[in-house]
Amino acid sequence: MGIWQTILQGDALTQGVALLLLLMSVVSWVVVLWKAWLLFGVESRVQAAFDRFWAAPDLGAGETALGGGRGGDLVAPLVRAVASLDQAVGGTLAASGDRADRLTRALRDALHQVLRRLQYGQVLLATVGATAPFVGLLGTVWGIYHALVDIGADGRFRIEQVSGPVGEALVMTAAGLAVAIPAVLAYNVYGRLIVRLEADLEGFAFDLRALVAPGARAGEAE
Repeated sequence: MGIWQTILQGDALTQGVALLLLLMSVVSWVVVLWKAWLLFGVESRVQAAFDRFWAAPDLGAGETALGGGRGGDLVAPLVRAVASLDQAVGGTLAASGDRADRLTRALRDALHQVLRRLQYGQVLLATVGATAPFVGLLGTVWGIYHALVDIGADGRFRIEQVSGPVGEALVMTAAGLAVAIPAVLAYNVYGRLIVRLEADLEGFAFDLRALVAPGARAGEAE
């Protein structure tokens, strides 16, 4: 008996668990593949974007040199935050305060924007990886319950009574693990990569602040 036949012969709860696991698998694989496309080779691209920026003669040329490809699009928001610092409307809280403090706030907000993009989907992968085995376990317990009910119905044990329900239980267990394992692996791999990217971007933001902060310029003048 095939897996799908085993599921189709189950009751509504068994089929509902199977459908939920299928939905979780599809959604998690969409996120896995999308993030693979987003993050593939991104470290080297970001480093290349850093090199292009620092090789430019001024801030405007540096922003242009970043380009719009992957890597440059992660660095550009930080540069734009600096370039737009003086565009805040006068008389507002955004334009008040020390320039260095406003620069720090602009860079922090831009960095958070980039990190939110990089971390998008991580919560979903973690959720699928943590809950899919328990969803499968629900189907497992339900299949074993059916087997025990069938045995207790006539007081005699026959292999035909338990083969179907136990088959459902084994299929649900395997399905839960099959959904969870790729999600957990992807979450760990992408998480390590995002942490390294976050460190690189924070370092770039620190260097960028030192470049344009009034205190840095005064120190260089001395």
